[in-house]
Amino acid sequence: MGDNGIVIIGSGLAGYNLAREFRKLDTETCLTLITSDDGAFYSKPMLSNALAKQKQPADLPMANADKMAADLNATILTNKIVTKINREKKLIQLDEKEDVPYDKLVLTIGASPITFPMEGDGTNDVLTVNDLDDYAVFRHKLKNKQTIAIIGPGLIGCEFANDLITNGYSVHVIGPDEAPMSTLLPTNAGVILQNALSDLGVCWHLQKTVKAVHKSAEGYDLSLSDDSTVNADLVLSAIGLRPNTSLAKEASLEVDRGIIVNRELQTSDEDIYALGDCAQVEGLVLPFVMPLMNGARALAKTLTGEATQVSYPAMPVLVKTPAMNTVVLPAPRDADGQWHFTKSDAGIKAEFKNGDSLLGFALLGDAVAEKQALTKLAPATLK
Repeated sequence: MGDNGIVIIGSGLAGYNLAREFRKLDTETCLTLITSDDGAFYSKPMLSNALAKQKQPADLPMANADKMAADLNATILTNKIVTKINREKKLIQLDEKEDVPYDKLVLTIGASPITFPMEGDGTNDVLTVNDLDDYAVFRHKLKNKQTIAIIGPGLIGCEFANDLITNGYSVHVIGPDEAPMSTLLPTNAGVILQNALSDLGVCWHLQKTVKAVHKSAEGYDLSLSDDSTVNADLVLSAIGLRPNTSLAKEASLEVDRGIIVNRELQTSDEDIYALGDCAQVEGLVLPFVMPLMNGARALAKTLTGEATQVSYPAMPVLVKTPAMNTVVLPAPRDADGQWHFTKSDAGIKAEFKNGDSLLGFALLGDAVAEKQALTKLAPATLK
């Protein structure tokens, strides 16, 4: 490798974990991270339950950029926007017209909230929480508020609903789904989660979408697709994330739903790699922690000369909804099979099977105790 070393764009969990794994294997090669924020190290999954843990935004970072730079023997360029990747010259252009050279480049640029078209003069006030800065704004605007409308009944929407309702807020959740977390849970299981959150006071507006958000004297009026109205002091959108691919696309790298990489996490340019929420590995876009941890370990080996293909074991997702403990192992996309249910007084076990083969599961309530046993029976996500 040349004198320019490794450059990582992004300082989230993917970027920093890759840097750590790389330094375990190589303590000398030049390592540079470029980030659009202040470079503080924190865990993004903590944002959706920080209220319950009595954590202020300032409490969430575990280290600042200076500490991370010292720990990693790295240069961390903070508050920098990458405007272009010049693949021919192997240069990264920053918004201040700086050029950062690289030998190997890794994109850990994450994903951004999906926006849903809505009318009304209040749409620009709708909040999203995708990083620590967003969360700080959200917590500031929560002050002296009481009623929160959450657009999106998926995993993040449910986690925020649980966090807010248990901290004394009134919560309305709106979405087109028949039941919460419809992309991960079968309807029967989703209804159980819905009922548990309803028992705490969450009000659901399902099989409906938001047409418009209008400002009112008290806050906001949300006009729904069935012509009903929800009144709220604050509106949070949590309808999902889309991989950030524009930088890769502008550099003429292959992209689909995410940045297309092979099993070595290499893009269509042999000197550029992608990891985490932005990457698409053999059709898989997995916006969870465990895939990026497995990817970071494999990619660190590849970057130090030991070409290593990433593999994903069965990786259950723990949903942070204390109202109803929930663990999900999504079945492969487009998998053939059927859901099989075992109910108890305090939960449900849902197994997605093709014949006798377990392909995925959802465990709620006391059934979460079976997570380890079922995980052993489930196939690897990517062998």
